[in-house]
Amino acid sequence: MQDMNEPGLENACKELGSAFRGVLSWKWDSRFEAVLAEFGVGQKESIRTILERSLGIPWHSSNIGNAPDIVREINSHLGGLRPGQLLFTSDPNREPFIFCPWWPWDDGKAISIRIGSSYEKLSDSEKAENIQLFREWFGI
Repeated sequence: MQDMNEPGLENACKELGSAFRGVLSWKWDSRFEAVLAEFGVGQKESIRTILERSLGIPWHSSNIGNAPDIVREINSHLGGLRPGQLLFTSDPNREPFIFCPWWPWDDGKAISIRIGSSYEKLSDSEKAENIQLFREWFGI
């Protein structure tokens, strides 16, 4: 479980937000309780470089079965990986744990990413507070 008041999570989110400042515009995705950005495929290499540097090498449909439990749980919550989709995660054995699905659009012209952290076992009031903090860290 992720404590949103943990400085490590705040720092990691602010670093990601800073790395994408001026590159991506964030909005809130209430379906997955994560920040969401969409961008053209022309930006994919620079966006992927930032994600790999910040979160690590991505999981894909061929290796997700070997992922640690928390990664497989997040993948299941997101609906599973289809070919071409990726799931970037921070080190699942260390706090904070952050995930970012990479979903190319069917038209081949755009990609969407979401950045979130797991907090589904919190009470409703704790969850609402944590969502607000997460949104603030990404400027939405």
